[in-house]
Amino acid sequence: MRVPRKLLSLLSLALVPALVPALVTSPGAGAMEPVVSAAPPTPVLVAVRAAHRGQWDRVVFEFEGGLPADRRVEYVDRLFADGSGRRVRVAGQAILRVRFEPAQAHTDDGSPTAAPRRVAFPLPNVLTAVRAGDFEAVTTYGLGLAKRTRVRVTTLQAPPRVVVEVRAGFPTVQRRVWFFHRDRFVENREPFFVPVRRLVRPAAPAAGVLDRLFAGPLPGERERGLRLLRSGATGYDDLTIAGGVADVRLTGRCRSGGSTVTVAGEVLPALHQFATVDRVVLRDPTGATLDPDGPGDSTPECLEP
Repeated sequence: MRVPRKLLSLLSLALVPALVPALVTSPGAGAMEPVVSAAPPTPVLVAVRAAHRGQWDRVVFEFEGGLPADRRVEYVDRLFADGSGRRVRVAGQAILRVRFEPAQAHTDDGSPTAAPRRVAFPLPNVLTAVRAGDFEAVTTYGLGLAKRTRVRVTTLQAPPRVVVEVRAGFPTVQRRVWFFHRDRFVENREPFFVPVRRLVRPAAPAAGVLDRLFAGPLPGERERGLRLLRSGATGYDDLTIAGGVADVRLTGRCRSGGSTVTVAGEVLPALHQFATVDRVVLRDPTGATLDPDGPGDSTPECLEP
């Protein structure tokens, strides 16, 4: 019997839904399962510590989850924050930038790790480590140094560590640096500024104590209530000592906030400890000060209560 062509077309359409699922879902020798490969974990920076060994200052960056594949260490004139591009305050006469990629200084839920954002060290050359970025799997630190010297970088395992060693084979002497004592101020117990000892280069001790000042107190000193009272300043510049006068200009901003205690309480005694200094002239970032030619110390108007 001859089947009309139109009927054959209808029968073909009716069979397609039954056949197609079988072709798609039936397992066979050539069937392939999708393969999903997990991305390698991003190394997490969990600690930054430092010590002096022999003629070297060693800064150790400890990670969990392996070592960053890319590790770059270089001297820079200034340090800028990753992402924002803002300048980052780093104390010292030289800045060593340390960049890790991929790496992060936070957990997967966004919580910060124990790696410090800013920490001071009592070492001959390395004054401080300051984080400049934890952004898009890139972690950056700036090391503030007393002097630009030779650098070498090594890695260690168990746990994964990157060791940045900075040459520190030069003489040092101990000098005093004053910090604001928060607890004494709250309790109204003078003195509100107390000295601690730091190593500085004898070739430039005045600059050395100011560098140590703006590096801030050590972690143990912070636990005792010591703080760097910056009054908005980010550092100093144009330091000269001549004719018994130490003249120095603050950088950044300058404000007292209406307080009777300011950064002047740290800078003035730090410079007065030197026998060649009879008077200190402290200037604001524009170079202004209240009494530059007077018989005593001079501070800027921005530090007045």
